[in-house]
Amino acid sequence: MDRRPGLSVRLKLTLSYAGFLMVAGALLLAAIGYFLLDQGWLQTTEQGAWRATPGTAFVRGFAPMAVTVMAFLLVFGLVGGWLLAGRMLAPLDRITHATRTAAAGSLAHRIRLPGPQDEFRELADAFDAMLARLEAHVAEQRRFAANASHELRTPLAISKTLLDVARTDPGHDRDEIIDRLHAVNTRAIDLTEALLLLSRAEQRSFTRERVDLSLIAEEATETLLPLAEKRGVTLETSGDIAPATGSETLLLQLTMNLVHNAIIHNLPEGGTVRVTTGVRPGSVLLTVENTGGHLALDLVPTLTEPFRRGTDRVHTDHAGVGLGLAIVKTITEAHDGTLTLTPRSSGGIRVTVELPAPPP
Repeated sequence: MDRRPGLSVRLKLTLSYAGFLMVAGALLLAAIGYFLLDQGWLQTTEQGAWRATPGTAFVRGFAPMAVTVMAFLLVFGLVGGWLLAGRMLAPLDRITHATRTAAAGSLAHRIRLPGPQDEFRELADAFDAMLARLEAHVAEQRRFAANASHELRTPLAISKTLLDVARTDPGHDRDEIIDRLHAVNTRAIDLTEALLLLSRAEQRSFTRERVDLSLIAEEATETLLPLAEKRGVTLETSGDIAPATGSETLLLQLTMNLVHNAIIHNLPEGGTVRVTTGVRPGSVLLTVENTGGHLALDLVPTLTEPFRRGTDRVHTDHAGVGLGLAIVKTITEAHDGTLTLTPRSSGGIRVTVELPAPPP
């Protein structure tokens, strides 16, 4: 935005300091002069004695001294104000430099303003915290873009290979190639839809309505019951009515992802998945926990990263696209909620989604 040039803040502060000092000096001299004039005293003798004088003589004797004092105050105010303003505004120079550095693309720079806690220190610390969050977000987006490109390129490369085989080897089983192409394309479509869902949730472009997490949990478990029976996993659903505000479609997708993950990453046989809902003061809970192997503590926080998979996820027939928990996290944050992953001591994991309760 083009703006007309103006005075710098340092010059404005300097003029303000000097002006205030001049006004204060003028008022002080006026008060002294009024007092002396009222008393009729003025120092006129060479020996320094005081004697009564008329008002005209007082003005002739006092006015030059007052002008000299005001001139001194003006120079002192300008020089001192300039130095004081520069010292006071020095932290702003560091903040401005850091802002320009960040605008040029260097998000790793930090102000790290020294000194006691004051307004400038609070501003600098807030700016450093903003840069740290922005740097982490940009790094996450870059990783996401790189992983998404890799995940999308893989099915395309496989499809190209299969087509090349069909073209160069007419005697190859075409039904097998068609089946494999169908599976690869289905995976590519699932990945694309997951990316679109993730983008929609991040932008919060959805209509909020009153929903019941207990009904959503029942619908998700009923939909995934055939998969659970196929893998020998028992589904258990319980809990209270849990009213919330949000997108029913997105919250159903969130619950489906959690239950699906709990079924797939379970014991080889005799596994259990428990889905419960509850109410707290000011919030509602959706908890999904399963049996399974023990998870390392350092692995659990990374499971919500896009395209992050456990050790055996890629080798199953329901491997997914690596965005299940990433979508859960994004949908939770889009609903102003919190997502908590806790490894169970007996094996498996407990995932808790806490959403704000709707107003009465």
